[in-house]
Amino acid sequence: MLRRIISVLSIGCAALGASAQAVDLRIATFNIWDVRTADLLSPDQPRLKAIAEVVQRMRPNILLLNEIAYDMPGGPDVGQDQGDAEGLNAQRFVDHYLSVPQADGLKPIRYVAFMWPTNTGLPSGFDLDNDGKTTTEFPYPPPTNADGTPGPSTPEGRAYGNDCWGFGTFPGQYGMALLVDERLTVLVDGVRTFRTLPWDYMPGAQIPTKADGESWFSTEELQYARLSSKSHWDVPVRLPNGRVLHVLASHPTPPAFDGKEQRNQKRNHDEIRFWADYVSGETWIVDDTNKPGSLRRSEAFVILGDLNADPNDGSSFKDPIDNLLLGSRLVHQDIKPTSDVVVTIDGNALDATDTSEFGLRVDYVLPSANLMPKATGVWRHPSSLWNGRFPSDHFPVWLDVRVPANE
Repeated sequence: MLRRIISVLSIGCAALGASAQAVDLRIATFNIWDVRTADLLSPDQPRLKAIAEVVQRMRPNILLLNEIAYDMPGGPDVGQDQGDAEGLNAQRFVDHYLSVPQADGLKPIRYVAFMWPTNTGLPSGFDLDNDGKTTTEFPYPPPTNADGTPGPSTPEGRAYGNDCWGFGTFPGQYGMALLVDERLTVLVDGVRTFRTLPWDYMPGAQIPTKADGESWFSTEELQYARLSSKSHWDVPVRLPNGRVLHVLASHPTPPAFDGKEQRNQKRNHDEIRFWADYVSGETWIVDDTNKPGSLRRSEAFVILGDLNADPNDGSSFKDPIDNLLLGSRLVHQDIKPTSDVVVTIDGNALDATDTSEFGLRVDYVLPSANLMPKATGVWRHPSSLWNGRFPSDHFPVWLDVRVPANE
């Protein structure tokens, strides 16, 4: 079992710059809780400053952010400072927050930021929740609260989100971003996304059914219903030693908020199953450019993100974490991040492995079996900038890993 270390391991230029040698990396995932475009247009949003403080203390070389809005044309607050350009929110977070020291003794971090489109808040044109109405227009979301927490959702927003390809009360909500140390190189031409992959392409997919046994989706809907609630990304990152690490990023829908049909539970299962099939070389997979195929088994990879499933607790369907990922011989088995920082919610202490304030392990950094994990943990240290509280309802998970020079 890997032992969590409390001190932050510093990854220096020498370690990253040594070609033809093993490279040590810190890789992390952090669900930053519904950050929106309006929050990122100024440099003084209080919760974002606290989130940046956490990142500057943790100092990962590769960081996946979940729940940062993808700024797309037609979405709220898009176009105020950059015309109709899209996908700039992650770079705004880098420029306005991470590039500025957030507390005494902290150093800025320069990342190259990457975002690709998301299904969340993207209207489908279908009545996907089967409530008899098809909602295609979103209400403008309530503003962010004074402390930087997200504004409340509304019944109208939820009605809109329930008919989108992935739930979101406005276009781009709950998107993803990948931040990569400037000393690493994202092979942009090699990036593969699987946002539009139809759910029923998956052999044996857990397509939900109505009480009478009929498919939850109509025949027409089933042609287009998407597997991914946000997207699935395969992002190849070249390291200074020449090795390529595939960052496999996603944020499956939570297995909740549905009825007896278990639509979200089954979708969560199959979104997680996608990665198990992808790394094992299954042939049914087709990316958004219509290129078929999966990852070669010899490749180094890390599965990263808020997977919204706990191997022991919660409401996940058929335990996809244990059965599909932690049980795979292609995934390193000696990974169980914990925290020594005790957090109490409503009088109950979280388990050492819980990565969320709602008492579940849902966030993961899972390296391939051909990598060499060194240490891992759940980062629960509170922010000095946010009244001593943690600025999200999730805690980051980090992994220090050694990537050998040769396969």
